[in-house]
Amino acid sequence: MPDSIAPSFASLLQRFFVEHLKHHREVSPCTVAAYRDTFRLLLPFAERHTGKPMMSFSLTDLDSKLILAFLDHLENERGNGARSRNARLAAIRSFLRYAAHHDISALPVIEHTLAVPMKRFDRPMLGFLSREEMRAVLEGPDPTQWVGQRDRTLLAMLYNTGARVSEIASLQLTDVVVENSPSVHICGKGRKQRTVPLWRTTADLVRSWKRRLVEVVSDGHLFPSRAGGVMTRSNIAQRLALAIKAATKHQPQLRERSISPHTIRHTTAMHLLQSGVDISVVALWLGHESPATTHMYIEADLSMKERALQRLTPSAPKRSRYRPPQQILQFLESL
Repeated sequence: MPDSIAPSFASLLQRFFVEHLKHHREVSPCTVAAYRDTFRLLLPFAERHTGKPMMSFSLTDLDSKLILAFLDHLENERGNGARSRNARLAAIRSFLRYAAHHDISALPVIEHTLAVPMKRFDRPMLGFLSREEMRAVLEGPDPTQWVGQRDRTLLAMLYNTGARVSEIASLQLTDVVVENSPSVHICGKGRKQRTVPLWRTTADLVRSWKRRLVEVVSDGHLFPSRAGGVMTRSNIAQRLALAIKAATKHQPQLRERSISPHTIRHTTAMHLLQSGVDISVVALWLGHESPATTHMYIEADLSMKERALQRLTPSAPKRSRYRPPQQILQFLESL
């Protein structure tokens, strides 16, 4: 933009959110909220760090020194882990890449800032439930109660689909087909859509649950709260915790486990792989963009590693008795 005045930092930031993210890229509301929160943290920090009011900021103020100081602030003062730190940096990078096309004069500073690296971190071993533990959790809610039947169906749907908790909470009645070839249509992360087949037991639960939905006024959600609204993440986690508490009567070791709705997603993937389902199919089932993401489940399953090792271990060669040459025997006899 050599012959025109570069836009202000404030106008660029506004256009980034309104035009670029919402209109051109059509990212999900969750992504917009995550990026928004990053700048709600960054701008007051930059104001304190530079001594300039944020309405006077320019792109050159977001140099690598400032961004590194902000990332240290997140880790050391706010107690954020490496994952949160990297997510904030990803939001900043996205904005700077956009801004670089509209203010060429700031390009050298932007290039240095974009070179700030992501932080490496150790990935913890995935936690998942055995088939017996999962069965006990699914049978935990009381099916004679309205809320118990809802919870049974919800947990069965989580396990069947391997869906994220947000995907399950947003399911509509129209997203589920229980006749002929039962399936559920899921709108996932990044607006990616997938259709997952329902097992017969899950389809039976959904049919029965739909008949009881008339007991509460719902806005069309498959799993409404008692008030008829959308169930929140914390609400679903709380219902899972109650099911686990009931399941400890049969599987007492569950008391020592840290189990979240995402653990059910890991459990689905592990059980599919252990049953011989191809990893590319599991990736489609879970809504992974690449099967490479699904490889972490293979790495986590010791029994699968052992079976692979048995298949690859060559049979031991037949041992033959060593017979020394005649000259050696003569030598030994002469000693």
